[in-house]
Amino acid sequence: MGYLLLAGAIAAEVGATTAMKYSDGFSRLWPSLLTLIGYVISFTLLAQTLRTLSIGTAYAIWAGVGTAAIAAIGVMFMGEGLTAVKALGIALIIVGVVVLNLGGAH
Repeated sequence: MGYLLLAGAIAAEVGATTAMKYSDGFSRLWPSLLTLIGYVISFTLLAQTLRTLSIGTAYAIWAGVGTAAIAAIGVMFMGEGLTAVKALGIALIIVGVVVLNLGGAH
């Protein structure tokens, strides 16, 4: 159940961060509200996740997968370039999350 809650927390965080891009510095109401609601949901689900997963593992997965997902969304849908350095950075994030899980995600 912990990983399901964590997946929800990641999805809410990615949605909130994407909405923030469209908030125009929090000057547009609906994207700003979506950002706020998304982060509240994300942190609530992350807090619930910490009942069953260690904080280091949960936070690393939440931050790492969220960062990689936002970078991919930027490249695929927002016209951001994908350099070799950016691709390497995303790959290192993914490898780091995998290594953390192999080390014991309790």
